[in-house]
Amino acid sequence: MTLRFAYNTNGAANHRLDDALHLIADAGYDGVALTLDHHHLDPFANDWAHEAERVGALMRSLGLGAVIETGARYLLDPRDKHEPTLVTADPEGRDRRIAFLARALEVAAIVNAETVSFWAGVPKAGVAHGDALDWLDAGLGKVVEHATRTGIPVSLEPEPGMLIETVADYAQLALRHPDLRLALDTGHCLVTQDIAPDAAVHAYADRLGTVAVEDMRRGDHTHLPFGQGDMDIPAILTALESIGFDKLVCVELSRESPRAHQAIPESIAYLRAAVT
Repeated sequence: MTLRFAYNTNGAANHRLDDALHLIADAGYDGVALTLDHHHLDPFANDWAHEAERVGALMRSLGLGAVIETGARYLLDPRDKHEPTLVTADPEGRDRRIAFLARALEVAAIVNAETVSFWAGVPKAGVAHGDALDWLDAGLGKVVEHATRTGIPVSLEPEPGMLIETVADYAQLALRHPDLRLALDTGHCLVTQDIAPDAAVHAYADRLGTVAVEDMRRGDHTHLPFGQGDMDIPAILTALESIGFDKLVCVELSRESPRAHQAIPESIAYLRAAVT
């Protein structure tokens, strides 16, 4: 089989969205991981639905599939990175995050995305672990309800330092939320070192909603261009091929935005060489 590769627009933050999509398509990718943000299909703009229809039509014309990503840093709060989250103590803040994820699902339905990917969030100092889990469970229930209505699956990404940071954490959560898929960032396995990335692919083959790849060093949560870290990329790609993974495999290099015009073609060239 042939793996389908995508590039995350958070790695083209200095480009207009249309320009980024053309760069990604011209390099030969099969899709795009679209991080909704104030400059890339703002989900809170007055014309968000019209813009989603326009972008969806452009992606179709370019032959690009899609995953919707929701990790924009300051979209909900210009003063507090990634806040509010599903584990924020303020109920109104949690509701804002849920509303954003619901809007992301609506965008995903318009552009016919494979899934919406999101994470749990970091509990602030003084928040009890049990309270954070309760808030997360309640929020996930609402998010999954939205997903069912839109027909778009949702995938939770374990993120180092967050309440759900390992695939084992996800597995426990999925016992209570069986419709919740796994957004596996293989680099995060190398950071937390709880499971090898290729082993995670095999262990969670039937739960994978989307997969992200990049290079990374053990114990260091820095997304690196391929060849600059400790990742065994061929092993990951072989594992994905062996399970018949047919969804998008997304390159996430947010730090490479200043050189996206180079990083985009370099990344797919590396992956193609690694998969042969």
